[in-house]
Amino acid sequence: METVLDQAAALAAGKLTARALVEQSLARVQDPAGEGARAFLKVHAEAARASAEAEDQLRAAGRAPSPYAGIPISLKDLFDIAGEPTPAGSLALADAPPARAHAPIVARLIAAGFIPIGRTNMTEFAYSGLGLNPHFGTPKSPFERAIGRVPGGSSAGAAVSVADGMVAGAIGTDTGGSCRIPAAFCGVTGFKPTARRVPREGVLPLSVTLDSVGSLAASVACCALLDAVMAGETPHPSVPATLTGLRLAVPLGHALAGLDGPIAEAFGRACRLLSAAGARIIEQGFPALEEIPAANRQGGFSPPEAYAWHRALLAEKAALYDPRVAARIRRGAEMSAADYVDLCATRARLIAAMDAATAPFDALILPTVPIVPPPIDACAEDADYWRLNAQTLRNTSLVNFLDRPAFSLPCHRPGEAPAGLMVVGETMGDARLFAIAAGVEAVLAGR
Repeated sequence: METVLDQAAALAAGKLTARALVEQSLARVQDPAGEGARAFLKVHAEAARASAEAEDQLRAAGRAPSPYAGIPISLKDLFDIAGEPTPAGSLALADAPPARAHAPIVARLIAAGFIPIGRTNMTEFAYSGLGLNPHFGTPKSPFERAIGRVPGGSSAGAAVSVADGMVAGAIGTDTGGSCRIPAAFCGVTGFKPTARRVPREGVLPLSVTLDSVGSLAASVACCALLDAVMAGETPHPSVPATLTGLRLAVPLGHALAGLDGPIAEAFGRACRLLSAAGARIIEQGFPALEEIPAANRQGGFSPPEAYAWHRALLAEKAALYDPRVAARIRRGAEMSAADYVDLCATRARLIAAMDAATAPFDALILPTVPIVPPPIDACAEDADYWRLNAQTLRNTSLVNFLDRPAFSLPCHRPGEAPAGLMVVGETMGDARLFAIAAGVEAVLAGR
């Protein structure tokens, strides 16, 4: 994997051109031996080449719009791109009217000179943590690719596009873990911001309460700069925090229950490395955190909010939906207005309780996903699919419920099953989290 920063430095030094980067990206996407045909649903080859030529001319004239002008990225298939429909990994929207304008985050990335190479595959309508798509095929995790393991979802193609070096950065969404889960399963870095920081207009919704727009890349710094561009902020270098004296809380309880052996080993090793680097690792129970599963016993916010958006489309085109996705959406019809109001009140109460309980700490750390990526074949039966999907989403969905920013950082060794270390900050504490995650990343990498 290459970093966005490395490519920016090579462009600035004249060692690379935008056209060369685009051709390299397209070659990897179109490699018949690779996962590009499953990772991407649409490739913008000619538009990317034209954009690269323009960015090279601007750089030669000293007018490049940013240091990142000319760097290819991928976009999840639920972002509006002017002149195209926004299918969101579904057949039901294949003939939808084309978008009239770019989503704001797409417009901001293009204005900075980033070049969208194409639209990446995803779980239909972003509604699963496994990353399966029965319509267009499922891209495979890099881990034991011959076996064929799930990539994580719903930003499945986004993670694979980064892990396989097709692009240095990918843009996804995260409603219950959809950037962090595929990052963990594919061995890359994934970031979910505080939702309100990045505009969600022009993004096909799953849950208006929980949706956020995030990034996947090879490093914390890459995710941070992509986030800054999308948030309309000025990118600044991520200065790693000094870990000495940093208070990192490990939440005891269901977040640590039933860990697969490789995940438990990688997480324990990460905690020991951070402790040796000077961080104070404090294991503590958080009662409010333990209440979240009960609060979501009817499915949480996603079913009713998704059903409100989909009910007319479902009535017309249910046969075109993935049956598992349709079943989850239809569950939203069962929640009463009173139940929804109660859920909103419970969320506000638990957020306040967790804010108070975590105030003495700099961040929470826990395994991103409690299991290693299962084989795609292991999800064939519905009972196994639902069980594995629930396990996959278990830890990451806590963060969305609490409206907090979080990173998933690779914490496995080469050759081991992929494992993610989730580092969770405070609501609107994204800038502080960038520094903490960069410091943690450096320790995990042995720097």
